[in-house]
Amino acid sequence: MIELKPFAALGGADHGWLKAKHHFSFANYYDPSNMGHGALRVWNDDEIAPNTGFPAHPHRNMEIITDVREGAITHQDSLGNKGRTEAGDVQVMSAGSGIRHSEYNLEPTTTRIFQIWIEPATDGGQPTWGAKPFPKSDRSGKLVTLASGFADDTDALPIRAQARVLGTTLKAGETAEYAADKARHLYLVPAAGSVEVNGVRVNARDGAAIRDEATLKITALEDSELVLVDAA
Repeated sequence: MIELKPFAALGGADHGWLKAKHHFSFANYYDPSNMGHGALRVWNDDEIAPNTGFPAHPHRNMEIITDVREGAITHQDSLGNKGRTEAGDVQVMSAGSGIRHSEYNLEPTTTRIFQIWIEPATDGGQPTWGAKPFPKSDRSGKLVTLASGFADDTDALPIRAQARVLGTTLKAGETAEYAADKARHLYLVPAAGSVEVNGVRVNARDGAAIRDEATLKITALEDSELVLVDAA
């Protein structure tokens, strides 16, 4: 089963410095029938204006994955971590028992990110932060695991959830496949381009909520870039 969520129908907000679209209930957008997809709680499509950003604020008991699509984001947190994550890189923050952080676009151009929140397998624990480059050229033609709570995904950033976040870039006509457990919750968003997923067309920045599919066959209808979450 694939439920399409067109980009134009998503909740959202325009704060001037931040243009946000919410695939699930978030902040002032609230829909009790759209509170997440399994352990996937938040998928925000954010555009952050130059020299603006999110001042320090707290989180706890959430795995927060940021996929930088364009530009860069500069992170600072209450653990003393500082880092700049640029397009093609991914950062992960395990909020654990509690952490405060800020995220700013200190670049001269707009930064575009997907921010993904996944509920952890257990609450508490020491908070952590990390980032890693995943060049788009390395994702070409195949799904690459960017973040994962599974021990076998040794090249991915670790998260404390029974989930994985994957990404790929596909040339028009190329196909990638993913073996899925029918009981799990999958969510796919093309950052650019359009794809066909098991016969369903998904355009740029649309969401596709997927259940009860044993295999995903993803075919690019044009040059495309996408992110897929596989969660409990």
